[in-house]
Amino acid sequence: MGTEFAISGSSLAVLVGALVLAGALVGIMSGLLGIGGGGILVPVLYETFTALGVDPAIRMHMALATSLAVIVPTSLRSFSAHKAKGAVDVALVKRMGPWVVLGVVLGIVTASYVSSTALKWFWVVFGTVMAAKLWFGRDSWRLGSQIPKSRAVEVYAFFVGYVSVLISIGGAAFIVAFMTLYGRSVLQAVATSSGFGPLISIPGAIGFAWAGWGVEGTLPFSLGYVSVLGAALIIPMSVLMAPIGVRLAHGIPKRRLEQAFALFLCVIVARFASILMSGS
Repeated sequence: MGTEFAISGSSLAVLVGALVLAGALVGIMSGLLGIGGGGILVPVLYETFTALGVDPAIRMHMALATSLAVIVPTSLRSFSAHKAKGAVDVALVKRMGPWVVLGVVLGIVTASYVSSTALKWFWVVFGTVMAAKLWFGRDSWRLGSQIPKSRAVEVYAFFVGYVSVLISIGGAAFIVAFMTLYGRSVLQAVATSSGFGPLISIPGAIGFAWAGWGVEGTLPFSLGYVSVLGAALIIPMSVLMAPIGVRLAHGIPKRRLEQAFALFLCVIVARFASILMSGS
């Protein structure tokens, strides 16, 4: 699979410690802000991999890939729970799902050819869009009373899959916005969006493993660009620490949490923008 980091006792200890801390931070912030996935995990992993000295040429690829691997079990669990309560619009998932997967496939092909710089630009652009939606968006906004029957919905689904895999999110930000703009309740929108998480994260993680196979400079215990060790450490730690974030968030108005996450995204966008401007 190419040249990896040299595995010594001290370097492995640093790697494990950094990833455990990353998992703890992701868990607290996801519990506090009520959102997980790449919006939090990608920047945390990027900074962790920076501290570990991962080659800048593949650093963003590894952050995106590992984030998708982390999303897999959490998205499956979330979808199962929502579906058991009958809150998922299964027909919409079946309608949009194949197009989302097709978008993911093209996104992986794109990621296998573009530079780390290009992937950072994707994050800057769509991170800014998500921040603007969170800050300025209103629950009262509507485009219609029901989801259109036109092929525009399938085109949008393709867009969701393509962009989501390139910024490593489960697609909830796009699906929830789409459904609520057409009069669906936030509860049903959130539940239905959980059905797209596995459709993005599973082929996305597999695709990044394929795209990075044989690439030099990956971390120990990696499959292509996916840090298996990273995912294995982050998943249980984030689950363990998430309740702390939830307790911190208790009593804070939803609007304040949305604004808090928008500000968090702005900080990350500014960080990536500064890296891009410096040519790093």
